[in-house]
Amino acid sequence: MRDVSVADTALLLFDLQNDFIHPDGAYARGGQGDPDIAALPARLAPLARAVRGAGGWVASTHFTLWPGRGGEPIVSPHLARLRPFLRRGDFAPGSWGQALVEELGPSDIPVEKVAYSAFYMTRLEWMLRKCGIGRLIVGGITTNGGVASTVRDAHVRDIEVTVLSDGCATFGRAAHEVAIEALRPVARVATVAEVMAEIGA
Repeated sequence: MRDVSVADTALLLFDLQNDFIHPDGAYARGGQGDPDIAALPARLAPLARAVRGAGGWVASTHFTLWPGRGGEPIVSPHLARLRPFLRRGDFAPGSWGQALVEELGPSDIPVEKVAYSAFYMTRLEWMLRKCGIGRLIVGGITTNGGVASTVRDAHVRDIEVTVLSDGCATFGRAAHEVAIEALRPVARVATVAEVMAEIGA
């Protein structure tokens, strides 16, 4: 592998938040977990350090449930059906649960989002342009949800994307593998080790 400059590159840590992953988070409380998801922070932490050390950026997306009238979270109907355990305070703006897991921080470009794609009604594209970032390395959850939506939206914006095949996960290995294969026409697929070798880590 050849060494490459990462000055115009951001590692996008997708929804790796306490409420999704931490044993004290909302999803653990609701009995929702997956060993591949739980393994992601430890797998991605060395890459985050390497990207920072090489002069690149670390960005993070933060799924957010905004409080509405009376403080109750505004939850999309489809999500309320899928995750009926979500309650007041989960994924709230500025909360511990909404934050990036500690071992992956700090993030240079934190972006709050309300839907699958990190480009939908957010400042992500504006920040990438202002910071001179034209390439993304994407790792996080879920491969067949927010990751896939964001990678496709980056593609139509002419942002070069590398998806980490072993740095993303979803609920079920088979669903993850199908999603990775479906992204090959719009993104490069590589492993964490391959990307670290390329940046000379």
